[in-house]
Amino acid sequence: MPPPSPPATLLHALRHVMQPLVRLMLRKGITYTFFADMLKGIFVEVADKEFRLDDKSPSDSRISLITGVHRKDVRRLRDAPQDPSEELPEAVSLGAHLVSTWLSKPPFCVQPGTAAPLARLASVGGERSFDALVAHVSKDIRARVVLDEWQRLGIARIDELDRVHLETSAFVPQKGFDEKAAYFGHNVHDHACAAVHNLTADGPAFFERSVHYDALSPASIERLREAVAADGMQALIAFNALASELEAGDASTSTPRQRMTIGLYFYTEESAPPPEASDSGKTES
Repeated sequence: MPPPSPPATLLHALRHVMQPLVRLMLRKGITYTFFADMLKGIFVEVADKEFRLDDKSPSDSRISLITGVHRKDVRRLRDAPQDPSEELPEAVSLGAHLVSTWLSKPPFCVQPGTAAPLARLASVGGERSFDALVAHVSKDIRARVVLDEWQRLGIARIDELDRVHLETSAFVPQKGFDEKAAYFGHNVHDHACAAVHNLTADGPAFFERSVHYDALSPASIERLREAVAADGMQALIAFNALASELEAGDASTSTPRQRMTIGLYFYTEESAPPPEASDSGKTES
């Protein structure tokens, strides 16, 4: 008995989702044949981890059956070295922790959500210095190393009084492809996980909502862009402050730990042209 056909609505959605990803791959020289082989590995990996019976590792034949990947390829891919951890790289994770501390913890912030200008050196600013900020988060890295990298990425700047200013309210590098790619993988993965959960899992849904219009002028788009940049960032800063406070309280407990991501995005492009009027004056549906 042949397996049931996948829902046409899902196939349409997947095709739509893949278009910007294929655009990125083509711009960065990733061909179909390269990606297809990588995709085989992902099918095998997910089937091995998430489609087990009685928590037993599935056989090569079962993985081949449910994925459509040839059994010889299944064996080859299962024997291949696994990709490194999908967690954010240490440098990116440290940077996010530093920005969170700078935005939410005195004496590094003017008020929660507003990072204070910090003296570059502890010998000048004491506890309210960039040296002290880095030392507060990690004793294993020199503040000068962090600052040099942040200046390269456009995250921080030094003024004429030798004070360090935060140039972005979240750790999103303005430069540096590798750092941006790390966030791309993290954010798109977690957004997709929430959406897939809401399509396939029982129980409470993850919050995933959006607002969309298709007949706005460029001037209106700019007003909305500015509103999202201001009000949206304030919402994220408030969530960051709450998460930081809760994490500090959880540090003294032994309950299992969970990670979470809260995201907000804005996108715009040209709308599809309206259907042309017919001779009778009606528009086509």
